[in-house]
Amino acid sequence: MDEERALYIVRVGEAGAIERVLRDYSDKHRATFKFEPTDEDKRKKLCEGIFKVLIKDIPTTCQVSCLEVLRILSRDKKVLVPVTTKENMQILLRLAKLNESDDSLEKVSEFPVIVESLKCLCNIVFNSQMAQQLSLELNLAAKLCNLLRKCKDRKFINDIKCFDLRLLFVLSLLHTDIRSQLRYELQGLPLLTQILESAFSIKWTDEYESAIDHNGPPLSPQETDCAIEALKALFNVTVDSWKVHKESDSHQFRVMAAVLRHCLLIAGPTEDKTEELHSNAVNLLSNVPVSCLDVLICPLTHEETAQEATTLDELPSDKTAEKETVLKNNTMVYNGMNMEAIHVLLSFMEKRIDKGSSYREGLTPVLSLLTECSRAHRNIRKYLKDQVLPPLRDVTNRPEVGSTVRNKLVRLMTHVDLGVKQIAAEFLFVLCKERVDSLLKYTGYGNAAGLLAARGLLAGGRGDTWYSEDEDTDTEEYRSAKPREELLKPMGLKPDGTITPLEEALSQYSVIEETSSDTD
Repeated sequence: MDEERALYIVRVGEAGAIERVLRDYSDKHRATFKFEPTDEDKRKKLCEGIFKVLIKDIPTTCQVSCLEVLRILSRDKKVLVPVTTKENMQILLRLAKLNESDDSLEKVSEFPVIVESLKCLCNIVFNSQMAQQLSLELNLAAKLCNLLRKCKDRKFINDIKCFDLRLLFVLSLLHTDIRSQLRYELQGLPLLTQILESAFSIKWTDEYESAIDHNGPPLSPQETDCAIEALKALFNVTVDSWKVHKESDSHQFRVMAAVLRHCLLIAGPTEDKTEELHSNAVNLLSNVPVSCLDVLICPLTHEETAQEATTLDELPSDKTAEKETVLKNNTMVYNGMNMEAIHVLLSFMEKRIDKGSSYREGLTPVLSLLTECSRAHRNIRKYLKDQVLPPLRDVTNRPEVGSTVRNKLVRLMTHVDLGVKQIAAEFLFVLCKERVDSLLKYTGYGNAAGLLAARGLLAGGRGDTWYSEDEDTDTEEYRSAKPREELLKPMGLKPDGTITPLEEALSQYSVIEETSSDTD
C-alpha cells in the first residue's frame, strides 16, 4: 500500500507533494532490510519513478527525500536488476559531484545531496554485479579520488569523505583491478595516508615522528568514522604489499606506519570506537613490509631522556639494573627507545585474549604482527620478552596456570583452533630467540610439543633465524628447580612392563634374546 501511494504521487505530483510522501515512506521504512516479495514489482517501478524525478529541476530537499528512499530500496538486490543502468548511475554520479566538470564544493546546501548520493552508490555497487561492471566502465575509482582531493583538508565535510572512502573500500574489495589502479595509477597510498593525517590533525616533529598530546581531547565521532573508512580502504590498497615491496616505496610505507603509530596512541569518542579504530590499524600494519615497522619505536626526546634519568636516579642503587623498563608520563621506555605503540599493541592483544571468542579474526592479526616485529627488530623483541616472559620466579605452578600474559598465551598453545595455537606458540618461540631450551623453560614440554614436532625440534636445538646473544636470565628459583642432566631422556618398557631408560630396556631385551638362542 505504501509503495502504491508513493508511486502514484511520484508519477503525477508536484515537487512538494513528492517530497512529503517520500519523507513519510522513508520515516516508516528507515530500519527495513527485508521486504515483502509480493510488492517487488511496485518497488521496482518506484525506483524507476524516482530516477525520472531526479533528472528534473527540483529543490534540494526533494532531491534528498528521493535519494533517501532510493537508498532504502537499494537494500533489495532484486529491485536493482532493472534500474541499474549506465544512465541511472550517471545521474547519481552527477548528484554526488563526481563528474570532472564539478570543480569545487562551495554550496553547503548541496552537501546532504552529495552524502545521500554516495550512500546510494555504496548500496547499489555492493548489491549489483551490473553496477560493479559499470563502475569500471565509468572509472568510478578515479572520480572518488578526485572528490577526496577536493575535500581532504576541509574538516566540515567529514560525511562526504566518509562515504567516499566507504565506496572506495567496497570497490577495492570487489575488484582486484581497482586495487592495482588505486595503488599505482591514482596514487591512492599517499592520498589515503593524507586523509588519515587530516583526521588525526597530525603535527610532525621529525620525518617519521608526530607530536602526541596525551591530555588532548578524543577524536570526534565523525573523525573516527572517517579514519576507520580510510584504514579499511588502505588495507585493500596495500594487501599484497609484502610481495611487491620496492626500496622506492620505503619512505611512503614508513610515513604510513608513523601515522598508524599515532593512531594507536590516541582515543576515539568511546571505548568501543577506540577498539575498532585500533583493530583496523593493526590489520593495516600487517600489510606494511616488516623492515618499515622500525618507526613504531623511536628514540626518546631530550625531555623524555631527562625524565627517565630522574626516575632511575630515584631508585635504590641495587634496583637500577632491574628497571630497564620505566613508565613515566604515559611513555613506555626501553633501552632508550619510546615503546608506547608496542605497549598499546600488547595491551590490545591481551584484551582480545580475555574476550575468549573469535580468536582467529580478532587475535591472530595482532599476534602475527607482534611476532614479525619481534623477529625483525631486536629492541621490540627484547621489550616484549621483558613484558611477556620476565625472569621466571614462580616454578611451583604449571605454565598454563595463572593470569599473567605468559599464562594466557601458554593456554592458547593447546587451543582447538590450529591457526590460533600455531601463532601463539610461534610468538613465544620468537621471544625465546627460537631456542628450544628457553621455550620449554617458560611453557613446559607438553604445551610446546606441537610446535617442536612441526619444526623437527623435539630433541632440542634452535630455529633457523639468527638472534643476538643476550645474558643468562635464569633466576635462582629456576636454577634450583630445573633438571641437572639431559632435558629429555628416551625411555622404554622393560619385559615386566615397567618404564626404564631406553638403553637399559634394550640391554635387557638383548639378554633375553641371547638366552633364547642358547636354549635352542
